[in-house]
Amino acid sequence: MYLLDGAIRNYAWGSHQELAALRGAPTPTEHPEAEMWFGTHTGDPAHLAADHTRTLLDVIAAAPAHELGSSISQTYEGHLPFLLKLLAAEEPLSLQAHPSKEQAREGFARENAQGVPVDAPDRNYHDPNHKPELIVGLTRFHALAGFRDPQHTLALFDSLHVAELQPFAEMLRAEPDANGIRAVMTTFITLTRGHLHDCINATQQAAQRLVAANDEWVDEAATYLNLVSEYGVDAGALCALLLNRITLEPGEAIFMGPGMLHAYLHGVGVEIMANSDNVLRGGLTPKHVDVPELMHVLQFDALLDPVAPAAPVIAPTHGILPTEGVDSVEYLTPVPEFRLSRTRLEAEATAEIGVEGPFIVLVTEGSVTLTPQTGDEYLDVPAGQAAWVGSWEDRPAITTGESPATVFLARVP
Repeated sequence: MYLLDGAIRNYAWGSHQELAALRGAPTPTEHPEAEMWFGTHTGDPAHLAADHTRTLLDVIAAAPAHELGSSISQTYEGHLPFLLKLLAAEEPLSLQAHPSKEQAREGFARENAQGVPVDAPDRNYHDPNHKPELIVGLTRFHALAGFRDPQHTLALFDSLHVAELQPFAEMLRAEPDANGIRAVMTTFITLTRGHLHDCINATQQAAQRLVAANDEWVDEAATYLNLVSEYGVDAGALCALLLNRITLEPGEAIFMGPGMLHAYLHGVGVEIMANSDNVLRGGLTPKHVDVPELMHVLQFDALLDPVAPAAPVIAPTHGILPTEGVDSVEYLTPVPEFRLSRTRLEAEATAEIGVEGPFIVLVTEGSVTLTPQTGDEYLDVPAGQAAWVGSWEDRPAITTGESPATVFLARVP
């Protein structure tokens, strides 16, 4: 077992408080801390707490079959197939989607053939992998997630009652399905600067009216106003009107598969994804935006329920087994690279970890001790840190001290 220090990513949309406070570091931080990566992604692998000259990437690369197990090592060519993160969004992230595995392979090969450097800021595909992702709220977490049911979007447009939006409403009313969503999205994102300016300003006034009236669409209107305030004349603000506006309570999650347009708005969460950094952006960002490639990967079917289902952990191989003072749920996702479970342990509780194969235990509240079944070794894991347990290690027991703890267990199913 190895105690891991997450790699801190300083992005402008991050927080000067949240991640530092979670791990007990001084606040406010000098730079905004947006993410902590607990994985082997070559962009920023997690370091071993006991030896910062070594990373989890080094440990696995030195003995992949030993650490991952022969089956996982063969399937994923000696690599850990997921990336686990802590994320703190103080400001909205970019409007974005991720490619399918086939699209990623094609795009990566195409840009390689074109001679685009892998680290170039205008490159779309930094690796040949897809990036399905799940995020679980630690605080209330606000997001735009997938296209809304067209009928509900028409109701929002009717409430806004903006002449400049009327042609788009009629476009959607004529085809209240994926084709209509595609048509409106395509038109929004390709408006001339002057037309975009007029449409955004007129909609801004209408949104202010909905917020003042505490209309049923107040959250959507307030989000639109926030995006316009932050990004000005940006087509992404109009595109946001087509998306589900979600508020997750702590412990709830959303899953974003290939081609699902989304943007995280505000909050702290635990995120897990396939080990990739492929992002196609559609606006709300100073970074590279490739509209044709984004439209190529987008899925335009409405996402009727973005909240990911969760089920109690009952099978020994699915996570930390529930017992007195221990409550575990697993988030159900349709991808082979990862599973994530969340466990709440009361003070002075003990539970068994039934998972086979390698896993990462991330502590977000309190602290826990991992104790293998044999030997005298144990590992204390405080909040804001994680532990890697290789496939060869005995399944450890997990215990808490005088305070409750919340832990997330990430594994390959």
